Amino acid sequence: MTVAFWCVLIAIFLPYLGTAVAKVSGKYGLRDNHDPRAFMGKAQGLGKRAHNAELNSFEITPAFAAAVIIAHLAGNADLVTINVLAVLFITTRLLFLICYLADWATLRSLMWFVNMGLVASFFFVSM
Repeated sequence: MTVAFWCVLIAIFLPYLGTAVAKVSGKYGLRDNHDPRAFMGKAQGLGKRAHNAELNSFEITPAFAAAVIIAHLAGNADLVTINVLAVLFITTRLLFLICYLADWATLRSLMWFVNMGLVASFFFVSM
């Protein structure tokens, strides 16, 4: 297993950090887990931002996983480069989550663009 493949596993579980923050934050917290989607639909402030970060993380993870797999299969990229890109992706995803929770919208958007650039980078280094 390469470092990049381990990063894919981390990326799969990373959205649940947002989930945890969303469920315990807010005025009431999640006391009744019978209908958590309805609860999250009413969330505000930190809870809503954490939920939005969770959803965004679920959206980008398949693209990241595909990019890592394609870079490995193409065989043209140096393994060290693939691993570094993967670690950078995870690092910037964590920064994205922090920015979302802190309500730093501009920096959060910058981290999103960096994430998308890193996903694209796997393809460019594999050419």
